[in-house]
Amino acid sequence: WAGFGAMLFASFMSYVIIHMPSSPIEPFSAKLQPALEIVFGNTSRIAMASIVAYWIGDFANSYVLARMKLWTGGRWLWTRTIGSTIVGEGLDSVTFYPVAFYGIWTNQALLDVIVFNWVLKVTVEVVATPVTYAVINRLKHAEGVDVYDRGTDFNPFTLRDDGDVHRVE
Repeated sequence: WAGFGAMLFASFMSYVIIHMPSSPIEPFSAKLQPALEIVFGNTSRIAMASIVAYWIGDFANSYVLARMKLWTGGRWLWTRTIGSTIVGEGLDSVTFYPVAFYGIWTNQALLDVIVFNWVLKVTVEVVATPVTYAVINRLKHAEGVDVYDRGTDFNPFTLRDDGDVHRVE
């Protein structure tokens, strides 16, 4: 939430910077204002795109990860982490870039950036999979639990649901 608050603050400050009257004695005001609009003019759009894309992508990632855990009976962690990343980061990328940059970048540039960043994010997940295995196994045994989301209400506006807790020995 702190990150979202910081983005909203940055959007507000960008608006203030662009709309603040310049000094009448400043000789560079005529050149400075267009530069400020280029640098700060898209901040609110980027912040909105970031918040919306994060909510959509993170929810999809969590949902797919939980559903795949049920489908696989808790096995094949690598399929769950990579599969959920493919879906979640795909939705994140196809939401963020068009909302933030449509009409500013060409459609081809948008498509290129979406595909490149999606592939990069999935590649990072693939490379991090061995570390993920080690961390998850250590946490399960340290905490002594393994949570399955049977009967979980996946409504993103629900505040609490513990899922189905299994003891790990």
